[in-house]
Amino acid sequence: MKNIMRKKNPSCYSFLLVLHLVFTFGGLFSESSEDEYTSAVGDPGMQRDALRVAIEAWNQCNEVGDETPGMGSPRAADCFDIYQHSSQGVKKNCSICEQFPYMLVHRVTEADNKLGVGDPFDEGQPEALNNVDLYAAEKEIYLGTKCEVDDEPNPWQFWMIMLKSGNMDTYAAKCPKDGHKVGPYGPDPRFPCFGKGCMNQPLIFHNYTTLQGPNRTTLWGSFYGSWDLDANVNQGMEANKSYYSVTWKKEVGEGSWVFHHVLKTSLKYPWLMLYLRSDATMGFSGGYHYPTRGMSKIIPESPNFKVRFTLEVIKQGSSSNQFYLMDMGSCWKNNGKVCDGDVTTDVTRYSEMIINPAVGSWCNPDSLEYCPPYHTFPDGTRVYRNDTTKFPYKAYHLYCSPGNGQYLEKPNNLCDPFSNPQPQEILQILPHPVWGAYGYPTKKGQGWIGDPRTWELDVGGLSQSLYFYQDPGTRPAKRRWMSIDIGSEVYKGGETVVEWTVSNFDIIIPKIQVKGRKTSLSANLFS
Repeated sequence: MKNIMRKKNPSCYSFLLVLHLVFTFGGLFSESSEDEYTSAVGDPGMQRDALRVAIEAWNQCNEVGDETPGMGSPRAADCFDIYQHSSQGVKKNCSICEQFPYMLVHRVTEADNKLGVGDPFDEGQPEALNNVDLYAAEKEIYLGTKCEVDDEPNPWQFWMIMLKSGNMDTYAAKCPKDGHKVGPYGPDPRFPCFGKGCMNQPLIFHNYTTLQGPNRTTLWGSFYGSWDLDANVNQGMEANKSYYSVTWKKEVGEGSWVFHHVLKTSLKYPWLMLYLRSDATMGFSGGYHYPTRGMSKIIPESPNFKVRFTLEVIKQGSSSNQFYLMDMGSCWKNNGKVCDGDVTTDVTRYSEMIINPAVGSWCNPDSLEYCPPYHTFPDGTRVYRNDTTKFPYKAYHLYCSPGNGQYLEKPNNLCDPFSNPQPQEILQILPHPVWGAYGYPTKKGQGWIGDPRTWELDVGGLSQSLYFYQDPGTRPAKRRWMSIDIGSEVYKGGETVVEWTVSNFDIIIPKIQVKGRKTSLSANLFS
């Protein structure tokens, strides 16, 4: 199919060729382990100096809907290579070498990041040029080509920062219901909306990563903004205005990147989300029904993977802050088959561990609809939710069933049919002794404010034990988790501030899982 092409600048290649003669590549990679385990991510432990990070913003149903004026399509990236000054062929007393020991070469320009619907770019598909939702998906793939790192068994692109607003204008009829288009309706008290335009995309501002500090060895950059389009975000947080920021910082050649997050809700935007994600490098990611790009060069599969990271929660917000120590997203049909893009039969599957101690359990003996039909203990023992003496009710915040499930057990609670482009199933768990075998917190307060920790969670083992709906008599789905993320969902919280840092993130899998996992990135939206 014919591509929309833009001429490439030959001077860029000449510049990089000259640069290569003067500098030597200074990015650091983790050495591969000779043990039986390896990393599923392109940047194990966030140790690589030459960072790859991107940002995306979604409306309530994980689409764009409308671009914000002056911002372009809500996808942007900060990807650079780092070069160290070479001593070869340079005078011993080189003052500029001492003042600037390293140099960054950014792969993504401001013009790339500001691309908006109607702007052509290399490899862009004609069908997407004037479709705001398809354009964003194509732009993510385009940015991925600019950031891509060749690796084994698959190339990878970037860590993904995800923003989302839960505002929904039911009269605008922009969101499908369980994958089916519906007309205007309302009012609906489940969804906040101050009126026309309440589903807008946020302002996205960018401080490109630079070298800072007295020795110019500190790498620092950020994305920041607000959903309030009249906010003065250069002044930081304002009263009665929403706000978010993600900054990243690292010393060249030392340790992990530290990602510092701030999320502030407001009365106009009370339902907001901010996550740091390791998404699939191709195919779908959690909640996203377009081809994606990301950091997980191998998709982790239950039950054989662990996730390691360091988390420090600094500000808790309020009881409406559903802070996720671990949030995993996948997709499979109710018959167990893999998702194929049919939003009426594909089902997004989520599981989330909430560690805010102010969040309690909706699942209890008098509200069985908020409990999964059964709980499976590590030894394989299965206990049904009507067994009031053995079922661990306080281990669950809530469970909701997919809206297209045909054989759901009663009583049941259907998931919100609008907040994904397709039906969804959600299982939210709380700190409890039953999760201790998997390395998860066993009591409230663990890992919360004043208790920063490095976690090593047996996410594969736990996710294999959890209940997810399937039609009776169908082959069990392979549970492959295309998105693994950490962050906050503030659910209709008024004006509240949440703050936290993440570092040392890694997904660990058996080496045997790497064999045969070579994939192709050639697929596009319209193939």
